[in-house]
Amino acid sequence: MTEAVEPSDGPLRVALLSYRSKPHCGGQGVYLRHLSRELVDLGHRVEIFSGQPYPELDRDEIVLTAVPSLDLYRDEDPFRTPAREEFRDWIDVLEFAHMKTGGFPEPLTFSLRALRELRRRRRDFDVVHDNQVLGWGNLGIARAGLPLVTSIHHPISVDRRIELEAAENPLARFGKRRWYGFVGMQAQVARRVGPVLTVSGSSKVDIVRDFRVDPRDIQILPLGVDTGVFHPRGERVPGRIVAMASADAPIKGVDVLLRAVAKVATERDVHVVIVSRPRKDGPTEKLVRELALGDRVRFVSGISDDELGELLASAEIAVVPSRYEGFSLPAVEHMASGTPLVASRAGALPEVVGDAAPLVAPGDVEELATVLRRLHDSPEERAAVGAAGLARVLEKYAWRAVAQATVDHYRTAIEQRDYLRLAAGRRKA
Repeated sequence: MTEAVEPSDGPLRVALLSYRSKPHCGGQGVYLRHLSRELVDLGHRVEIFSGQPYPELDRDEIVLTAVPSLDLYRDEDPFRTPAREEFRDWIDVLEFAHMKTGGFPEPLTFSLRALRELRRRRRDFDVVHDNQVLGWGNLGIARAGLPLVTSIHHPISVDRRIELEAAENPLARFGKRRWYGFVGMQAQVARRVGPVLTVSGSSKVDIVRDFRVDPRDIQILPLGVDTGVFHPRGERVPGRIVAMASADAPIKGVDVLLRAVAKVATERDVHVVIVSRPRKDGPTEKLVRELALGDRVRFVSGISDDELGELLASAEIAVVPSRYEGFSLPAVEHMASGTPLVASRAGALPEVVGDAAPLVAPGDVEELATVLRRLHDSPEERAAVGAAGLARVLEKYAWRAVAQATVDHYRTAIEQRDYLRLAAGRRKA
């Protein structure tokens, strides 16, 4: 093991924690990928500790340390039963038992595995950055002598609230309550881990309200966008509407978008491309059949960054129809592509898009359909909205600035740790 270096001015050794790190779906994996790249480009050493799915990384210098779970929710075999030889220790048993009783164990079990690894290697890092794990194991990180900074993109209590409202019967509501049982743990951990970074004023309000974190412990640091991938490119496909959203999650509002497109498609030649993989015979596939959308809707997944950038820049209109967003990287990526955006007046979206996009009431099919018709019929308005969105991105959202500000928070956490150690030493003396 190496001895800790004095981190006040020089490069830092950063451990980034993420219990799952999908590269294109969900903000956590996207955040991890871009932040780690920019930290390395600023001269810092970064090691990522992640469970499955593992992240895609943009620099060879970034070390990925796998912290494998039992991978009980893999796309091709969700809620699987592992073979006996797959169980390695008591944490695996806990994870499987938690899943079999309807809960989601990964934040808890990842935190326990990560703590075990960090205790063993506590002299290898100057600071630990938790990417919204918030498991009980996190409370042991500071006790191991490591400064901890925690990112909460938004409290998952909001997802829980929306999914409970969407549940169709008491049994479904019971299942959702059990699945989201980890939220209580996250709230308690959030109140005790120290400095918290969040992405918007809206998310800060929600964290204070739902997790009861002291607002003085929360700093706002917006996310960035990779303009090397997301930028205007050539011609747009007539009538194309694009959205990036988890298809079967009620919080993302894909059902609202599909119903609005079905109304517009009776009068105009439009089609929608959704970057997501809906569950086979799940609620989204059933709704597509119910609305008889046929070839008016297409789902894509597993595409490369460049293909995603091309797709977003090929649309005449982009939509973020969410019922809630703590920030919304897709909104910023659409705007960076110069694509005119329509977004819900929900969560942080008004804060993120400012006056660069028309806003509609979350869940309001008629209002969304009206705005889609108006933009479809007006190339002039589409050009003005697209230009305003691109200008806002270039002014406000850059990953390099996000990384530099994050480093400032790392150094503050390290200084606070050192101050507490000094004060404790004086008391003993």
